[in-house]
Amino acid sequence: MTEEQKTSGVEETFISHLVELRNRIMKASIAIIVIFLCLMPWSANIYDFLAAPMLSALPHGSKMIATGVITPFLIPVKVTLLVAFVIALPWVLYQLWAFIAPGLYAHEKKLIAPLVVSSSILFITGVAFCYYLVFGVIFHFINKVAPTSISVTPDIDNYFDFVMTMFIAFGMTFEVPIVVIVLVRMGLVSLEKLKSIRPYVIVGAFVVAAIVTPPDIMSQMLLAVPLCLLYEIGLLVAPLFVKATQAPVDAEETV
Repeated sequence: MTEEQKTSGVEETFISHLVELRNRIMKASIAIIVIFLCLMPWSANIYDFLAAPMLSALPHGSKMIATGVITPFLIPVKVTLLVAFVIALPWVLYQLWAFIAPGLYAHEKKLIAPLVVSSSILFITGVAFCYYLVFGVIFHFINKVAPTSISVTPDIDNYFDFVMTMFIAFGMTFEVPIVVIVLVRMGLVSLEKLKSIRPYVIVGAFVVAAIVTPPDIMSQMLLAVPLCLLYEIGLLVAPLFVKATQAPVDAEETV
């Protein structure tokens, strides 16, 4: 085979991968858009549900404010789009898995499938933990310590930015076991090494919590403590995944 033929083959392979990637992105995007359009008639109700923890902490009859002209329409639309993405997350992750699966060994595919499912569940669990527990603590604390001379009327744009930051922080925190499992399974870091750096992880957890959450000790504890516990869970579960997905002694075959 000549150099020109080799180059041509590489280019064709690269283009075919790009086409496959485009198709997977389109399938994931279509799913999100379809779910978004189905949810749009209830966008106001969805935002009211998101705002419920804050409103419950405010004095009876209080409401949020919107300082922008189109903000009362735009923010509920953004919230609805994000809800659509979360609902479609398993399908989005499946498209990612389907794109990379042809290049994986058979034993590696055994690892990817459960990780796709568990990462979706853990992320949603982190968001739910933040919404149902953390927000109640944070907002009641803020309202309690606010001076009586101040009328607390949050802007819906700022509130949206705050809750999205918190959702991402807690969603990613609950992915810690997945990160530990992948690091150990891929041989990037040994299990013994991860155990030895446990004190640094604990300190790092509280540093991250201090940066992300409001400056009250309760909010920081609600992020740092689950992060440390989930790290320990990852250390316990990682060896099971290594054994279950161990490559055969013989030459590995791709599928």
